[in-house]
Amino acid sequence: MKLTRKMLALVSIALMSAALTAQEDEDQAGSNIQTFTPSKLLKKGQWDIKFFNGLYTETEGANENGDKSDLVRRGTFFTNTNEIFTGVSKTSRINVGLIFQIRSNQQGGEALGALKFRNDERATRSGLTTIAPSIRVQPFRSIANFSFTSSFFIPVFKDIPNATFLDKRSFFWETKFFYDYTFGANKWQVFTELDFGFNFGEKRADVNPAEVNLGERFANNSLSLPASVFLSYFPSSKSTVFINAQQAFLIDLGNEFEQNFTQLGFGGKYQVTRVINLEASYGKFVRGVSTGLGQTFSLGLRALF
Repeated sequence: MKLTRKMLALVSIALMSAALTAQEDEDQAGSNIQTFTPSKLLKKGQWDIKFFNGLYTETEGANENGDKSDLVRRGTFFTNTNEIFTGVSKTSRINVGLIFQIRSNQQGGEALGALKFRNDERATRSGLTTIAPSIRVQPFRSIANFSFTSSFFIPVFKDIPNATFLDKRSFFWETKFFYDYTFGANKWQVFTELDFGFNFGEKRADVNPAEVNLGERFANNSLSLPASVFLSYFPSSKSTVFINAQQAFLIDLGNEFEQNFTQLGFGGKYQVTRVINLEASYGKFVRGVSTGLGQTFSLGLRALF
């Protein structure tokens, strides 16, 4: 937990510093809500810092046939995702960065209990789980609103036999493709995202259950394929509301486990200063196979400078 708190403190300090810098230029504030979508890369020397929090809680699940049933106890999973990127090319076509995630999970109790970051290993568990060096590329000069981000996630948390689930114990190579299209006098925007991710790791059948946590190896040797679409409306140049849909598949490549789910949601973003943006969203898993059917409440803070 000491490492977790230090990480949170460092990110908070960075974002606060960016906010203070922005105050000096507030009279010249422009709009970046619409311009800097995930499809758009940074100029050389620019920085993009995201501090995103998602609380997922479930009391219902779906089996391998898609049949719904109530869970014995509530499961709650809090994820704090931090992304730091900077532009490194004069043509604004290459960005490099680092992603790290902090998680806090709880089995049973109230949903907000996960925010206490407890760690008894049986019903609660928390800590820094993954770090990921990343690169963003705009492959075609003529299509400025198409790009991809490739990241390699490395699990850094301790392997504890029979402990409650904390995160996937997989080396995970993920590439996300982004495209957006603005129309209707710049009042509407469609944003699409297609992800390809491969989970490396041994099969559950090949490991000793007395030495490892099998529940954290459910995704090993599988291909992750989520596809998402967002429709945004801009009431003003500094605010937007959106609806979104996602269909995700986990395809078995040797671990004898597959799942899929459909998620619907809505949210909004607001540009507080020239640098700071706020985002809030809600998502609901409306169907699935071999998955939980819960709800996600998210709050994000972004600094662009």
